[in-house]
Amino acid sequence: MIHNTLFSKTVVLSIVGMSVSAGLCGCQTQMGGQTLPSAYYLRDDVQFFPAGPEMQLPNQRQALEEYRASSENLDADLNEIR
Repeated sequence: MIHNTLFSKTVVLSIVGMSVSAGLCGCQTQMGGQTLPSAYYLRDDVQFFPAGPEMQLPNQRQALEEYRASSENLDADLNEIR
């Protein structure tokens, strides 16, 4: 059997397989110490939304209660000093 081609079928198939696998892998880059998955990371959609209350009223109420408690403590401390 005489081979007239430059490359055998196994060599061509392996080269094609490696180029296809390299094309499907994608590439990563590092910028500012971060490993970025692709060049389009700024255009990606947000995939995680942290759970939290729908309304901000509970947070505001808690903040006001903490403020009142701290101001009452400060007033009590100032009255003790006088």
